[in-house]
Amino acid sequence: MTRHPSFSRVAALAAVGITTLSLAACVNPSAKIATSLEGYGFQPAQSQCVGDRLEANLSLGQLQQLGRAAKASREGDTTPGRLTASDFVRVSGQVKDPKVPLEVGKAAAACGILTDPASPL
Repeated sequence: MTRHPSFSRVAALAAVGITTLSLAACVNPSAKIATSLEGYGFQPAQSQCVGDRLEANLSLGQLQQLGRAAKASREGDTTPGRLTASDFVRVSGQVKDPKVPLEVGKAAAACGILTDPASPL
């Protein structure tokens, strides 16, 4: 399967945010997710919205699975940069737990990042 550079950037985003969550249990997962998303071009309000929704609707274990999927999809990425909403949803589909991509998609829609899937989150 050919990896798209933008898909790899999603992996970097999730890997940074989710790995940090697993290492710093005392830190608010929503804030960590939001900070990571902003670093990849998300608008601050949208980033916080997605972070809040994922923290509320996914367990720490599910967030860790998302981070592992993202990390695996990032291998070999030589072109880090901005992400699109579709990239974020696509990487969540790599998690075997069907609730993860469902909640990522719902968060993306509810937070208004699906209105222009080609633009950065």
